[in-house]
Amino acid sequence: MNHTRYETARILGARALQISMGAPSLLAGRDGSDAFALAELEFERGILPITVFRS
Repeated sequence: MNHTRYETARILGARALQISMGAPSLLAGRDGSDAFALAELEFERGILPITVFRS
């Protein structure tokens, strides 16, 4: 599924907040020192447990 730039920004922001608040990384061997970069990597690899429902 292709996401709009607004959906992408919302997903990355939400995941970066989760990581900065102590959520475990979905990538093995990565720490949360740069939460946004880690969220981007997870998004690019398609392993985020976040879905978008459009109405």
